[in-house]
Amino acid sequence: VQLQASGGGLVQTGGSLRLSCTASGFTLADYAIAWFRQVPGKQREGVSCISSADGSTRYAASVKGRFAISRDTAKNTMYLQMNSLKPEDTAVYYCAADTARLCILDSGSWYNFWGQGTQVTVSS
Repeated sequence: VQLQASGGGLVQTGGSLRLSCTASGFTLADYAIAWFRQVPGKQREGVSCISSADGSTRYAASVKGRFAISRDTAKNTMYLQMNSLKPEDTAVYYCAADTARLCILDSGSWYNFWGQGTQVTVSS
């Protein structure tokens, strides 16, 4: 089971980025999937997730209306489209998955499978 994240980078305030996370060894659609982010010295924060049971999504209040999570079952890949980026969105972003049917946005302990982080930096 492996998750491979990509798509981070440096962007100006107000810009957009799309993160990708490709799964191998399992079918992403059968898992609850999520994106997290972490700033050094701070607790990991759940950003968004999709439940495998019904495809419902959840968003942290700080990103609602600006970020969109999605998945492509044919490519076994999940995405995080990030628009109207702010300097406070700067963090290392991680994708995660779990066999649970429902997703939650916790500190990350709910999820058993993790991708490597990808750095997102938003300049002011």
